[in-house]
Order: sequence, then C-alpha cells, then structure tokens
Amino acid sequence: MALPAGGNISPAADAAATAEYPVVLSIETVTPQLAVPNGTVSITGHVTNSGKSALKGAHAAVRKPVSSKPLQRRSELQGVASRTTPRGDDGTELDSPQYALPELKPGQSLPYTLSVAVSDLGLSESGVYELAVDAWGSTADNPRDRALGIARTFLPFSQGGTEAQPTKVTTLWPLVHAPVLAAQTTADNDQTLPVLRDDSLATEFAPGGRLYELVDTGSKLTGLSWVIDPDLLDAAFAMTGRYRVQKPGSEAAGKPAKDDNTVSHDASPAAEAWLNKLRAAVAKSGNQVIALPYADPDLASIAHNGADLTGMGTALDKAATAGRLTVEGRLFVDTRSDVAWPYQGYLDQQIAGIARQAGSSLVLANGASMPDPESVNYTPTAVRPIGNGQSAVVADDTVSSLFQKDLSSPQDQTEAAQRFLAETFTITHEQPQNQRGLLVMPPREMTAATAKVLAGALQTATDKWLTPVKLDTLTEVAPDPKANTAVPSSADYPTQVRATELPADALSGTDKVQRDLDTLMRVLTLPQRVRGPFSAAMVRSLSTEWRTRTTAGDNYRRGVDKYLTELTNAVQVPKKTVVTLAGNTGQLQVSVRNDLTQTVTNLKLRLTSSQPNRLRVGKDEDLVLPASQSVTLRFNAEARNNGPVTMTAQLYTTGPDPRPYGDPQVFRVEVTSVTNGVLYVFAGAAVLLVLAALRFFRQRKRRGGQPHEDGDQPVGDGPATDGPDGAAGAEPDEPDEPQETEEPEEPEEPEASEPDPSGSGSTGGSLAQTPRASSPDGLDRTAGDEKVGP
Repeated sequence: MALPAGGNISPAADAAATAEYPVVLSIETVTPQLAVPNGTVSITGHVTNSGKSALKGAHAAVRKPVSSKPLQRRSELQGVASRTTPRGDDGTELDSPQYALPELKPGQSLPYTLSVAVSDLGLSESGVYELAVDAWGSTADNPRDRALGIARTFLPFSQGGTEAQPTKVTTLWPLVHAPVLAAQTTADNDQTLPVLRDDSLATEFAPGGRLYELVDTGSKLTGLSWVIDPDLLDAAFAMTGRYRVQKPGSEAAGKPAKDDNTVSHDASPAAEAWLNKLRAAVAKSGNQVIALPYADPDLASIAHNGADLTGMGTALDKAATAGRLTVEGRLFVDTRSDVAWPYQGYLDQQIAGIARQAGSSLVLANGASMPDPESVNYTPTAVRPIGNGQSAVVADDTVSSLFQKDLSSPQDQTEAAQRFLAETFTITHEQPQNQRGLLVMPPREMTAATAKVLAGALQTATDKWLTPVKLDTLTEVAPDPKANTAVPSSADYPTQVRATELPADALSGTDKVQRDLDTLMRVLTLPQRVRGPFSAAMVRSLSTEWRTRTTAGDNYRRGVDKYLTELTNAVQVPKKTVVTLAGNTGQLQVSVRNDLTQTVTNLKLRLTSSQPNRLRVGKDEDLVLPASQSVTLRFNAEARNNGPVTMTAQLYTTGPDPRPYGDPQVFRVEVTSVTNGVLYVFAGAAVLLVLAALRFFRQRKRRGGQPHEDGDQPVGDGPATDGPDGAAGAEPDEPDEPQETEEPEEPEEPEASEPDPSGSGSTGGSLAQTPRASSPDGLDRTAGDEKVGP
C-alpha cells in the first residue's frame, strides 16, 4: 500500500487486517523524542486484534535495529515509512522488555507500555534509527508462531558535540479565517455598528478556540513568521464594540441590516483579549509579521479564471495596500506585504505573473510545484530565483505534508513529530558544513492540535540541529545553483486543485460589483461611507477561504451584489406606466427619488422617445438630489400625432465618461387633442386651396381663354377691355372686399398629466407630478420618507 506523502503508515491502513497479519499496533508516545546515551526510551500504544480469530500466547516487544548504523539518507526514511508488513530488515525482537498479551478476541484492544534502555538498541553513533514494536504469537486458526503485526516510527539519537551547521528553518504561522464582516452596517443611537455573517469568531477567540490556541502556542516560540489575513484583524476589532450578526438565511438576500434580520451582540471580551495577546506575541524579538493582501484573495483562481478582467488588477492593488495598513494599524508592528501565498503553495507561470502584477517579489511555493532533480542527492536551500525580479521560497514537501491534517489523535501526533525530527536531523547531516535554509508550510487553517505538535517538534530540535529564523533571514541565504528554478506551466497545475478554484462567473460577478461601485461613487457626496465597506466586501468575495466553502462563498457574493443593487436603486425614477399629453405641445414631468441618507449629485436624466417623428422631448436635465427627497424635472414635449408613444427615462452620470446609472424606466405617453391645434390649421389651408382653384377657373372662363396683351401683367379679376365678349370701357367687376377674420386665441400649453386613481390629487413619486413650486435652481423638490420601489 502506498504511503501518504510525508507520513508513516497508519495502523488502520496496515496489512494487519489479513489472515497472516491480524494485529494492528499503534505507537502513541515516544518519551523522550530524542534518545541520548545511557538513557531510556518509553513507548506506549495499543494492540488491536483486527482478525477473525483469537490471539494465542502473543506478546508485544521492541525490535533492535538491524544495523547499528543510522539511516543516512532521506530516501531511506521513506523506505522505512512505506513498509506495510513485518520484514527482516525491521531488525530483531528484543527478549526484554516484552509485554505479554492475554487472549484477545477479534475486535478487542489493549494498551501497552514498553521501556527499553538505549544501550540495548545498539545505537553506535548519532543519527536517525528505525524504532519498531511488533506482536508475536499465534492465532486460534493458525497455531504457528509468527509476527502478527508491526508499528514503526523513528528515533533520533544524539551523542552531542556535533559539528554540523544547524539548518535555518522558517516556519509559517498562519492566522486566517473565512470572512465574517458583511458589506452592511447599521445605525443604533447615532452609532454605526458592524454587521457580521455569523458569530463563529466569538468561539475561536475564546480559550480552547482554534485562533486562541494558535496565538497561545505561537507566543511560546521564537523566529516565527506570522502570516496574517488583515480582514481577520478588522473582524476582531469590530467585535471589541457592540455589533450585530445576520440571522441565518438573510446573508444572500442582500437586504440592509435591520432589527428584524440581525441579532445584537455586546462587545466581546474574548476578541479584545485575543488582539492584545497577539500584539504581544508578534512583538517578540526574532519574529516577523507577513501581511497577506486584505481578505487573502485567491491568486490562483484569478490567474486562471479572471486574469482578463480589468477590475482584478485594481482589486489586488487595493488589497495589498489595505493589507499592510490594516496589520500595522491593528498590531502596531512593521510588516512585510510583498509576499504572495497561492492556494496550498501550488505555483505556475500564470500565478507567478499575477503575483508580480500585484507587487509581490516573493512567492511561497510547495515542493510539489518545484521538485528538485534526482541528480541532487541532498536538500538544497529553499530560496530560488525564478526570474522577472521574483524569488520563490520553496517549502520542503515531505516535512510540510506532515502537518496538513488535524493531528488530533496521539498516534498521529507521535507519527508526525518523530518523522519531523528524523527528516530535519537528516537534512542537517546530509552536508554538515553546508548550512541551508528550510521552509515549513502548514495549511492556512492549521488546527490547534497540529500547531502544538509542530511547536513541540521545533522546540525539541532547536539549538541542536535547527535554528528558527524569520522569513527575511531565510531569503538572505545564497540560492543553490543546482536547485530547480523552473516555474511549471499552467498545464502542469494539479487537476484536483484546479477543480476547487473560484469559477469564472464568480470572478466576473465580482468584477461587475467593482464597476457598479465605481459608478455609485461618482454620484455620492459622502462616498467614504460606502467605498470602504464595499471595497473590502468585494475583495472578501475573492477570498481563498471560499475554496472549501463553496456555498458560503456563493451566498457572500450574492449578498454583496444584491446590497449594492439596493443602494444604487435607492436613487431612481419611480415606475410608471401611462402619462397623458393633451395637445401638440406641453411638458412631461418626471420625478427622481433619493432614498439614501446623503445628497447625490453628478447625475442627469435623459428621456428618449421611441418615435421622435411623432413625439419629441427636450434635452437632458442635470439634477442634485438631497437626502430622502424627490426632485421633479420638466421636459418640453412636441407632438405631431395622437396615440401612444413609448418613452424611456434613464439616469446617467455626468463628466467625461457618462455611464448609465440604475435601470431604465419605460412608460407610455398617450398623446391626445392634437386636432385642436395643428390639424385645424391643416384643414383650413386645404379649404383655401380649393377656393383659389375655383376663382382661377372663373377668371379663365370670363376671358374666354384670351391672354392679356401685356404678358407681364398679373392676372386680374375683371374682364379684358377688348375682345369678342366685351366692349372697351366696360365696367369691371368690383373686387371682393377682404373679410375680417378673428385671430384665434393662443391655446395654453397643456401639461402632461395622469388621472389619480385614488382621487386624492397626489401622485407621490410618479413620472407625472402635480405642479410644484420651483426652487431657485429650477428643480422642484418634495421632502418625504418614501421607500424605494413602486
């Protein structure tokens, strides 16, 4: 059976479930972890009968290593760890001590304790040795005495006085948590209160909680590199005062925080104490604080699924700046903020490129991404130049993988600790005079139990063969020219890791939030009230923590988008269906409502007719909207025909790059009574033309078709003075006297109106408003507390 990377075979996975090897043994403690001359080593664990037959005359015993020579290379350690059944090269069983086992029926388990003198193990020199415990005996269905099962671990042995240069080891100590701060805030007695998605941090900050234990354990170590998500510090700080928590199910709705969808909480003493404890821990000499970009955005997801989105670069720039300022402001220490840590340390060329664009000169990578060539038979130093002004610090894959899971059982804890000591001891003694640097990279959400195991192992090895140093010190170690410096292509990125990335639609949705936020910022007179919470929330939408919390990430992004839409739509043209324009000219009155608690400006309203040949409207109107008020705008309109015309009202931002603001509102204008004006004029003109034609015909008839002698003389009304039909000097017809016509009265310009279905005479926030007194700036205003919506 294959060995999990970096660890020993667990007993549950051992071949003991077979008929030949029915016993499962565990090694749960090794005391001390490092053997010394003339000392004693105590081993405890359990013996379990996993077979189908009872054990007969069985016992447990320690095996003496097959050779008095230590394991020289790391490959030999891996060889021991990968064994699945008892073998001759596991050594020979010692006659003493032995632990006699009673008859164990199938499924029964017993604890054991074995104490062995170091001298009995035959260890000849300093190094790492295999330490094995086996069970020997027979079973009811097979009376042959034989090895029934085995458990293995490693035992470093030090005689002291080593001349090896200790390995410089940098250990990342991550403090991260899934985002809990929402984009909303709420007011309570003139105090703005933060709103949290849930109250999980209250437990984590308290003694026994994961984050509390990480800080408590780390505070006892030196040379740590604390890797901190600034958003976590903001959440902790928010909880030092009164705050509200969203009720379950309300997060994705994106509604403003109110009493009915949030729960009030008093200030958390645990959050205050945790911040103070962390400040003291990171201030210790030799430690370093690395500020992740704010909310720890997922670099790999952005590189693979959102690199072409224009807003991603802006988001990462803002996150880097906000990260440094937040950590320094909350912890009162200098920080390093040019370090990129892609998910699980997997690196490729696209990720390195996006990190470089975000200003990261140093990338933390795992050994699986940049494995060393087989020709290098030692462990090279961790720092690697990768080009374009960047360096990678490559974690040792085997060592780091020991701490990837929750080491909650004694067996797992001993397995990881002894393997860590064995690996680091061997690394140091591979080339005793060649001091190298090692990076230990636990997972982002390292558990409290795992942290304690790692801390204990570091303390055991410190000042013996390891020297803890901060990241800056490690980067000063000269790179090894034989080490691998080639960053893999994106095609080599692990498929199973890529499957957990934030999808392209999630990133494009966040990019849209950035554009919508930029549009909203243009019109607010107090943009700082919104910019900070939303900029932070947008970056939280990209958090690496959503990798393992897909549903929570989707809900968070959905809530941010809906809440921003809610704020944007608080400035809107209220919905309307039909407006009447009575006459060929008039005015269309359109109201715009601002339900925000601040004045908005840099806006204009545009009316667009679907049939401008039938109904034309005036130019765009600029407007300023006071908080919680409406403004009514009047647009001159000219109609040429009766009937319905579709009209669109759309707000736009002003400035050099106008953008549509909010959703367009479409309504219908019913044009009536155009015949009272324009059509009457057309009809009168037609009658005059008919009368003129009849008069011309009568004149031609009188002249008998004879032309005037003077060809330039205008045609008259009277008969010619000579000709067959008239005598010279005859009296002409008297000309018609002009008729006095009464000038029609100029009709009043009708205003657009709509019947009030309620009969109250008020149209509220409708497109057609009753006349209002004009304000000095020409805009009609109506104060009120109406909410957004129809």
